[in-house]
Amino acid sequence: MADRLVVLYRDHLPPNRARIESLAETVYATEEELPLFLPGADALLAWWPLSAAVAAAWPGDPAKAPRWVHVAAAGVDPFLFPALTGNPEVVLTNARGVYDRPIAEYVLGLILSLAKDFPGTWEHQRRREWRPSDSERIGDRTVLIWGTGSIGRATARLLRAVGMRVSGAGRTPRTGDPDFGVVHGPAALREALGEADYVVLAAPLTPATRGMVDAPVLAAMKRGARLVNVGRGPLVDEQALVDALAQGRLAGAALDVFTHEPLPVESPLWEMPGVIVSPHTAGEVTDWRGDLGELFLDNLIRRSEGRPLRNVVDKALGYVVDDPARPR
Repeated sequence: MADRLVVLYRDHLPPNRARIESLAETVYATEEELPLFLPGADALLAWWPLSAAVAAAWPGDPAKAPRWVHVAAAGVDPFLFPALTGNPEVVLTNARGVYDRPIAEYVLGLILSLAKDFPGTWEHQRRREWRPSDSERIGDRTVLIWGTGSIGRATARLLRAVGMRVSGAGRTPRTGDPDFGVVHGPAALREALGEADYVVLAAPLTPATRGMVDAPVLAAMKRGARLVNVGRGPLVDEQALVDALAQGRLAGAALDVFTHEPLPVESPLWEMPGVIVSPHTAGEVTDWRGDLGELFLDNLIRRSEGRPLRNVVDKALGYVVDDPARPR
């Protein structure tokens, strides 16, 4: 008998719906409708992955909870609530891999924009002002990528390819990593922050990483360094970041994610010099929804055939455990 699948959506539906529907009895639910359809479902596809509605609609009876939840995003922080993480029968999977190269390219673009002051050039163009100026090199500049999962790895490979000196920051220190070279653990983090020209945040949001970039961390960064955040907004204490930028400790920041999204119109980040604000679009490229749909379909087929699912999240850690030796 086919699984009963609930698809949580907001503005868009999966592009490969007919193929999904051929494998599962499928119901599409908005956030408001989810409490009606979730109890008794076998599986949940969170096509709208930023919703808090799943925690609110989760059945109180564990026997009525879905046994599989797939999140159409890399980050699964809205799904790390006790009723789900504490139920060993529930398998949580995500879209790891879909966003790796697009976000890596976006990070490179942001670094180039900061180093070459493209925003300033576009503003001068808008004003029809001819203002030649020198720009910075990115070759041989030092980058610390905080978060060594698949997005961080893809970013490390691309930045190395353009001549940047890359290292990583993670829970487990090591040397000889195929992508980062050196991964700095917590004990060596402050020294690594003090040497980096760019700090790129690519970590998942978990209880351990929430607020990890606070005032002391920003103070430990190299004067004149820049922060790039393509992870999650709450990784950063935004007021502390505003203060560091206003005081001139940091030369700038490129931010794709924020504590509150959309970024409130009154936020000073909108107009601070050297700051690039983008609306959580680093991973959104042409046909990205198609890639998300194909990954879910592959897992749906695997489930129907009794094969292991891809991208199983370690619910205690909040992310898919990455193996640096995995084939590429």
